[in-house]
This record gives sequence, structure tokens and C-alpha cells, in this order.
Amino acid sequence: MRAVVTADPILRARGVNKSYGALKVLHDVDIDVLPGEALGIVGPNGAGKTTLFGALAGSFPVTSGAISFNGIDLTGTRASDRCQLGIARTHQVPRPFLGMTVFENLLVAAQSGARLDAAAATGRAADVLRRTGLADAANRPAAALGLLDRKRLEVARALATGPKLILLDEIGGGLTESELIALVDLIQSLRSEGLTIVWIEHILHALMRVVTRLICMSEGRILAEGEPRDVMANAEVQRAYLGSSPE
Repeated sequence: MRAVVTADPILRARGVNKSYGALKVLHDVDIDVLPGEALGIVGPNGAGKTTLFGALAGSFPVTSGAISFNGIDLTGTRASDRCQLGIARTHQVPRPFLGMTVFENLLVAAQSGARLDAAAATGRAADVLRRTGLADAANRPAAALGLLDRKRLEVARALATGPKLILLDEIGGGLTESELIALVDLIQSLRSEGLTIVWIEHILHALMRVVTRLICMSEGRILAEGEPRDVMANAEVQRAYLGSSPE
């Protein structure tokens, strides 16, 4: 069953700006994310996509603007605070604890990210192993995993924190086509469970299989948003993202 999308945003950003000295990376970004939706974000390198994720996840303070989650003002809150509220993120390059097993990685995420006790964290980890297809790898060290399973583990560690919203940052990079299909299937299954997803991705055909709304960014601004095929057909988007426009 497809998740039901309601009208009130779970995540709202208004007038978000981020500067590093004289370099302005985000310019007055406004975003609403609805519960249960899968929102895609695309744009050329340097468009500000990953900086936006960092701002939403609390990796750094924004220069100005406001971000709220479930009506709670996130101004001044740390990434750990936002994780406990229900925002989780993955990274372009997986960051597991390489010397720990897959199961131990999930225990750490459940205990430190969700503040679960040992018994509850064990149950959460076992559930996430099942949901992500990693049960057979539970006792393998993360260092021994291939790229697809490392990507799965990156998603699994985010899920172990019990999120309401997950931010996926170019999770498909480096995979073969068959591996990418397996990862897309996982992301689709999470959406069918009702998890809200925001996904940055350069691999458009993978993204378009999942998302129902698309934002294109360019030079730190939102260039277009709407139904995915309409956005990708937009002449400005094609010039910015594809380097061309229709005749």
C-alpha cells in the first residue's frame, strides 16, 4: 500500500541562507516536505544540495532563516537533537565503524541515536537487519562488506535511530545497475512503510522510480519544483543540469 501524504509539512525551511565568509552557498531556500512523500533533489555539482542536507540535519548552523520539524523550531539544535526528534541522514561515502560487525553498528545507532536501552536496541537492530536485507551479514565486520551492503548498512544505521524522515545523500553512487535496482527496491519498501524520504541523487532513472515530487537546485537556489517529469522538461533545468535545452 502506498503511504498517504497529508497536507501539513513534517519539515519546513524558510529563507535558509548559508555562507562561508564571502562565499554564499545557499540563497533564501524555501522547502516543505510532506509526511509520507518521497521528494527528490537534483542539480549540478556545486548547486548546494549537500549543504542543504547539512543544514536540515543540523551538521552546522545556517547563516539565516528558519527550519522546523513537526512544528518544532530547530534553530540552534544539534544534529544529535534532530536525530532524537526523528531526522536521520546518510552520507555519500558510507561511514560505518569498520571494526564492528553489522549488528554492532546498528546497536550503536539505536543506543546513541535513539537513546534506547540494550534490550530495546537489540530488538530494533534485529528488525532493521530484516528490513534492509542484511540479516545474513549480521555478524560480519563492516570492513568485509561489498559496496552494496555498505550502502545498505548506511541506510540501516539511519533506520536504527527510528526516524520519521530520512535524508539520502547520493546513496546510489558507484553501484552496478543490478546493485542499484536492489537499493531502489529497498528505498521503495521503506516509503511503502510510511517513512518520509528526501533523496539527493545524480542517477536520474533510479530517482525517478521512487520520487513523486522533484526539486532542482542551481547555484544555491531552487530553480524549479513539481512533478518529476515536468521539472526535468523545464528549459531552465535542462540548461542548468544537463547543459542543454529543448529546441
